[in-house]
Amino acid sequence: MDNKRDNNNRHKWIALINIPIQMGIIIFLFSWFGGWIDEEYANTKNTNRIIFTLLGVFIALYNVVRQVNELNK
Repeated sequence: MDNKRDNNNRHKWIALINIPIQMGIIIFLFSWFGGWIDEEYANTKNTNRIIFTLLGVFIALYNVVRQVNELNK
């Protein structure tokens, strides 16, 4: 019984460690894509980078909430 509990706790810790890595990757990729669009269309105000970065933050936060709810089940 204790071995199963330890194994379950280990899986939860691995999932929790992966969450900030996933957040960073999602936000970085959305920011990079927004910057790429700004460069392609010669947008000097970087509005696409800002919009895509915020979109990436919201998606990353949604992903965190979903994963934490999944862990609590």
